[in-house]
Amino acid sequence: MKTTLVIMAAGIGSRYGGGVKQIEPVGPSGEIIIDYSINDAIEAGFDKVVFIIRHDIEADFKAVIGDRISKKIEVEYAFQELDDLPEGFSKGDRTKPFGTGQAILSARGLVKEPFVVINADDYYGKQAFKLIHEFLVAGKTVTDNKYHLCMAGFKLKNTLSANGGVTRGVCKEENGFLSEIVETRNIEIIDGKAGVRTADGINFYDDDTLVSMNMWGIGADFIDLLEDGFKEFLENLEPGDITSEYLIPVIIGDLVKRDKADVKVLPTEDKWFGVTYAEDKDAVKVAFKELVENGVYPESII
Repeated sequence: MKTTLVIMAAGIGSRYGGGVKQIEPVGPSGEIIIDYSINDAIEAGFDKVVFIIRHDIEADFKAVIGDRISKKIEVEYAFQELDDLPEGFSKGDRTKPFGTGQAILSARGLVKEPFVVINADDYYGKQAFKLIHEFLVAGKTVTDNKYHLCMAGFKLKNTLSANGGVTRGVCKEENGFLSEIVETRNIEIIDGKAGVRTADGINFYDDDTLVSMNMWGIGADFIDLLEDGFKEFLENLEPGDITSEYLIPVIIGDLVKRDKADVKVLPTEDKWFGVTYAEDKDAVKVAFKELVENGVYPESII
């Protein structure tokens, strides 16, 4: 069975006010984070990569990574644009796209097989790719109008930044399946623990709290559901709302609540690395250097 890696990269560089050229190498031979994700996906058995990008970064993106990746694996491009909306809707005063749900929806027509979706600037580790690929090729992803998905389950302690707050999907599971997911913003390290500051104090989390890192195993049929759901999302927006987002964790969490989907949780012990803040780059470089020294990767994968 053919499987695809979908990489959400439409927001790449925007955090620092530039295009792909702002993404600095993190590996010893000039690798960027996406190189490691694609390497791990290919090793796990994925056959194709679909990059979701913006038209304005297309040339830079292909020069930095796309053209050389196409020599290793089949590559296609989807474009997430603010005005890619269903007929009858307009962007109004909005200046940013509508989130991860719209991002994956932009790949309709290109993704016709089970896929794993990831963020471009996150490192997930080898284990999750293997587990998700095994899930996708082992069974049907939709039966009797119920979707069967999976997610990589990370320990919160392995997903934090030393340089500020992060957003994580805080999860609960029952018998190995997702029972609840709450998109939680500004989780930071406070006095050595993970916590969120509130008006009433600090809510602390256990180190082993299960979180989603937006790494989902999904069937191609799910994209049709996203299309219908996007129309409903837009219809329910309050007048003047230019910030609400159509988010995959929220969509999936709602489906689970309504028993329209089940989500197999695939626990991983791997540590996440990412450049949430510019200050994270040095720590990420050190982390990849240690992975190479420990034999997880060769000196060069490009």
